[in-house]
This record gives sequence, structure tokens and C-alpha cells, in this order.
Amino acid sequence: MFKLPLSILLSLFLSINSFNVESWANPSTDIKNTTGISPKSAADYIHAVIEAGRTIYSEVIVERLGVTIDLKATENWKEENTLLLPAQFLLLSSNTSNAKDIGMKYRLMSLWPINAKNGPKTKFEKIGLEETLKFPEKPFTKVVTIKGKPYFKAIYPDKAVTKACINCHNHHPKSPKTDFKMGDVMGGISIVLPLNGNGKNIAEEDYRIPAEVVADYIHSVLESDRQVYSNLVVNRLQEKNIVYASENWWEDNALLLPAQFLLNASDLIINKNIDLHFKLISPWPINKHNGPANEFERKGLKYVVRHPVRPYIEYREIGGRKYFQAVYPDFAVSPACVTCHNNHPNSPKRDFKLNDVMGGIVMTLPLE
Repeated sequence: MFKLPLSILLSLFLSINSFNVESWANPSTDIKNTTGISPKSAADYIHAVIEAGRTIYSEVIVERLGVTIDLKATENWKEENTLLLPAQFLLLSSNTSNAKDIGMKYRLMSLWPINAKNGPKTKFEKIGLEETLKFPEKPFTKVVTIKGKPYFKAIYPDKAVTKACINCHNHHPKSPKTDFKMGDVMGGISIVLPLNGNGKNIAEEDYRIPAEVVADYIHSVLESDRQVYSNLVVNRLQEKNIVYASENWWEDNALLLPAQFLLNASDLIINKNIDLHFKLISPWPINKHNGPANEFERKGLKYVVRHPVRPYIEYREIGGRKYFQAVYPDFAVSPACVTCHNNHPNSPKRDFKLNDVMGGIVMTLPLE
């Protein structure tokens, strides 16, 4: 049977009934009856966004520009005015997100780290990395208790996705392993999520995390990726006249605009069919398809333009299934964003300044 994509369904359902959502489960309540998202699903969403961001950076930025304009990615990218290596991009993004102290933590690690601090720090991490070598198609997961508080921990296999990854590790003087091939597991991505309760007599599948908390985690990864990409790639290389960001990035052999970076990551997520959806919208879109599609999006944009601190959220029911939706404020994070919108012939608004709210990021998550 043919099924419409969720993005189309969301546009069609302009008037949808809201429903009440229970608070984050207390150990004394029946967690199975609590509306939310399972830790495994939450970690899968987070990992999918991490992986999408790094794939876009690795393939569309590093691999493409290395061929078209001979712009290399190197370990000493600051001194050599080059691109960050894909692993460095992920490490800096995770550092940015982890510094926000929102509960969720993630990092890249390996059994054969070039830098010793990127090796496993606990017995769980060592076992998890070893398990991903044996079973590279699935994460190693477990609920653990630390100082009386439960945490969900997952380690996802991290594979060699570009030649830059392989060349760096195979030729680095400090690398403990020098025979990596494309597609090999080079390490793992650790994701740690705090859980509610005392961790006693509660099975992993019975935990639920509030959808708004999971959305904040996902948004933190998106925001951190864009912050690293905008500041350490686009702004830095444009200021040094090495390469520019362009709307027509493919034809111009240029960098993607920060907004295009996010949109390409969104397309990758859609192709994974994991039922997580996010997109950019604006009250002043250059492309009319990026305007608000329904009343929820119109309300959300109006709210975040006036109150750009927290997202506008709703719990909705579509086709008998419950969803959480949020609109987060989308800021002008780079001079390239401002220049593009202020100078584009199709732009309805041409007086943007750096850090202005230019629109919103719409996120949709299914509830379990």
C-alpha cells in the first residue's frame, strides 16, 4: 500500500487534536504507560544526526573540494589553512554540545587512538568497542547505574567513510594501527543519556525520556555541527580568501551555506526511514517551499521570532499516531547567511544582521 511521507501528512493535517502527555516517569509509576521515547530510539535519533552531519562534511566538503580545488583536510588545519579532518569535525562538535551541560554526552573514541585521550575510559567503553568490531551493524547498549543514578549508554560503530580518514591513520607516526581500509570500523561513537529513577528493578525497555528532552538533545547536535561548520570552516576560510560559501556550491566548487549543510543532513535522515524529521522554515523564505506549511508552523515561527530562547512545542495526533513537534529559533550564525539573504533577488527581507532570528528548525518525533 502506498503511504504518503510524514512531511506531506504534516502539511495536510492543519487542524489536529492535541493530547496530554504524562510527566517523566517516577520509579513508583508504571513506566510502560508513560508517553515518551525509549532510550534506544533516542540514541538512534541522536546517532543518525551525528552520522548525517559527518557524512555531509566528509563527502560533500572534504572529498569533493579535495578533488575540485585541491583543498586538503589536515591534522594541523589552523596552521596550514586547510579543512578539518572529519574526525576533528566530530570531536569539536561533540565538545561544543557537551559544554552546554544538557545531560546528553557524546564523543568519538577508538581502540587505536592517535591521541591517547580518545581511547576507552571505562571497562564498558572497552567492551563496547570490542563488540562493535564483532557486530558492526548494531550498537552495543546497556543501562548502568553511576552514583545511584541510571544512565543509558550506547556505542555505535564508527567506520572509515573517506580516504582522508584512512590516510591520516595509516600514515600518522603515532597511529597504533596502519592498515585501515574503506568501510573498516575505526572506533565508536559513545552516546550517554541520563534516565529518571533509581535504576532498580526497571528493565531498559521500560524507560521513557520526555520527547522535549530528546528534541533538545537532537537540536544540540544540529546546532553544534552548524556552529563548528560556520565558524571553523566557512568564516575562517572565507576570511583568508581560500574558498567561499555559495548558494550554487556545486557549480561554483564552493562551500555549502550553513543552511544548506543542515538541509542536506535532513535529506540523509529522511532516506534512513527512522521517522525523525527536521527542516528549515522562515517567515521570509527565498524559496517559497521553505515557508510555513500549516498553522502549527506559522504559530511556531511567530513565537520564536519574538521569544528566541525556547522552542514552540505541541503534541499532536496524525493518522492515529502520536507525535511531538517543536519549532526552534534559527539564527544567522555566519556572515555568509546574512550576505546571501540580504543580497538575494528573491529575498523578501534584506536587513538581517548577524545573530538575528532568520526562521525556525521544525522537528517531528514519534511518541511510543
